[in-house]
Amino acid sequence: MRTFILFSERGRTKGDFRDLMKAGRLDILCHDVIAAFFLSNAMRSDVSLHLVLNGPPDPPKHIEFVSNEEMPISKKDIGNLLRSVLWKYKPRRRIEAFPGISIEKKRFEDVLAENQGFYLLESAGRHISQVELGSNPVFVLGDHMGLPRNERKAARKLAEERISIGPMPYFSSQCIVVVNNHLDNLYDERSIL
Repeated sequence: MRTFILFSERGRTKGDFRDLMKAGRLDILCHDVIAAFFLSNAMRSDVSLHLVLNGPPDPPKHIEFVSNEEMPISKKDIGNLLRSVLWKYKPRRRIEAFPGISIEKKRFEDVLAENQGFYLLESAGRHISQVELGSNPVFVLGDHMGLPRNERKAARKLAEERISIGPMPYFSSQCIVVVNNHLDNLYDERSIL
């Protein structure tokens, strides 16, 4: 299983929005979901994605997606899926909003602590091709704003290693695609549902 943990400083934490761009750029997170799970005419069966939203009105919210044949995910409607998941949140409980998709109130640092040994994606890190990755690697990154200072400090403290996918700054969804491609080539997998 490959895992991605993405932090969004402004991602809206309640489903009361219509415009994804005005909801803390949740449109970017929709692209991240697509990049993590979708292949041409198929879905990956070996991915989990953690989204940590830290925007108003009730941060933080942790949404976890885990590959599964029953996950109700469609490239066309991820925004509405995120909205529905946020509406299903219940205080002080982890809720399985849909098969393979859960939501709870959890801090970024706590998600990191549960995934010890992760790789922090940073342009100044060692190139991914030079890193010996385990069979269940975990990658941490930020959205279009990157990781804020405190979150970056916490991630650097807990990271196994800082790694880079190249010299240029990429969108978070592009980072996920590049990492998925690297792992596909590394393990020569054809993991689809």
